[in-house]
Amino acid sequence: MERIKLAIEKAKTGGRIALATANEPEIDPTPVPEDAAPEVVNPAPASIQYQKTPVVRLDERHLEQHRIVAHQKSHQASWAFDVLRTQVLQQMEEKGWRTLAITSPTVESGKTLMAINLAISIAQQPDRTALLVDFDFRRPRVAASLGLHQNQSLNEVLEGKADVAAALVNPGMERLVVLPTHRPIAKAAEVLSSTKVNHLIADLRNRYQDRTVIFDLPPMLVADDVMAVLPHMDCVLLVIANGASSETEIEECMMRLAKSNLLGVVLNKEESSTQANYY
Repeated sequence: MERIKLAIEKAKTGGRIALATANEPEIDPTPVPEDAAPEVVNPAPASIQYQKTPVVRLDERHLEQHRIVAHQKSHQASWAFDVLRTQVLQQMEEKGWRTLAITSPTVESGKTLMAINLAISIAQQPDRTALLVDFDFRRPRVAASLGLHQNQSLNEVLEGKADVAAALVNPGMERLVVLPTHRPIAKAAEVLSSTKVNHLIADLRNRYQDRTVIFDLPPMLVADDVMAVLPHMDCVLLVIANGASSETEIEECMMRLAKSNLLGVVLNKEESSTQANYY
């Protein structure tokens, strides 16, 4: 229990992030000889053009209502997801990990909200792409939270009626792709532990070297779904809502995660001061 207490205390008392702006560089008036070697400049990252993946423009009001704000840099809460992104990516890059599972002890902890905003924040890195996969087969919420309504989804993929490429969608945000699940799936734990899902996870992980795959999993204590699929994930992030989980429930989660690579604990719904007036 000491491990989780330390994690929660860090979440409550985390220090502010120092921000700084660089001054405009001075122009060197010294003339450059005509035969001088040209300066090597790193080109800006090329814009990604989605040819097969449909691009769906999302409703900003819908996103705001569902607290999807990581793409709005002017929003007072977006900085929190960027801080989380940096902490997560630093640990994952150090270990060479590319698949991240996000779960919680119980329902209504905000794990889906956390998964979506974190995926958006990761996709904002110019040298990285993000794939968000809805693996909460009992209560899929990613598509509804984003306002996605396309026909194909992970349901059709698992039923053998569509391939993965047909089910992917770009939500109008560069370098981010979503693989949604539209309907609950029967025998969720058995499906998640199946060879077909194991191969799917491996394929999503290995197809692109710059891709971080975020899986929104069910809550840990509702069934054995998470335990069935976690051995195939590189690491896991636990989301705990302030006041929503008992000490016994948190201890049980920590016991179940003992053999997993736990990146850390996110304390959600904590009433604390923000950095709204910092900058």
